Amino acid sequence: MAKKPKTVQEAAKLAPAAGTVAIHIGISDKDRSNIAGALSKLLADTYTLYLTTHNFHWNVTGPMFNTLHTMFMTQYTELWNAVDPIAERIRALGHTAPGSYAQFGALASVPDAPAIPPKALEMVRVLVSGHEAVARTARSIFPLADKASDEPTADLLTQRIAIHEQSAWMLRSLLEE
Repeated sequence: MAKKPKTVQEAAKLAPAAGTVAIHIGISDKDRSNIAGALSKLLADTYTLYLTTHNFHWNVTGPMFNTLHTMFMTQYTELWNAVDPIAERIRALGHTAPGSYAQFGALASVPDAPAIPPKALEMVRVLVSGHEAVARTARSIFPLADKASDEPTADLLTQRIAIHEQSAWMLRSLLEE
């Protein structure tokens, strides 16, 4: 059975790209490794939230069905489109992107979807929490990217933070009475 990484650094050490040619992009090997490991956590969080959102899209019921079904589709489509740029940034930094359920489970801070789909407003609460968690993960990487002058990663993080904060706000708005 594969060893589960417990830290960002362990995740990065488990995922160096095999047979890579030396990389000279102005970011040290150590910084690239740390950033790639942290981005691996962001990728895992994003994919886990994508799966939960898609699950809720399929299983939502009740008087808000049309509104939530459409909103969840918009959000899971955005999340699906986000995973590729995150994975490709990991690759550009010279590391292998995680891509298995086991890896995502070990790296994600976002919990898996509930086994039994909750009621509609509980789905909204779960997704608010998920978007806030992904925003926190992205924000936690920013100091690593900033210290290494890794502008492409910083740009990616800025975009992700804005999207997750906006999504959480829109979902929270549904919970107001």
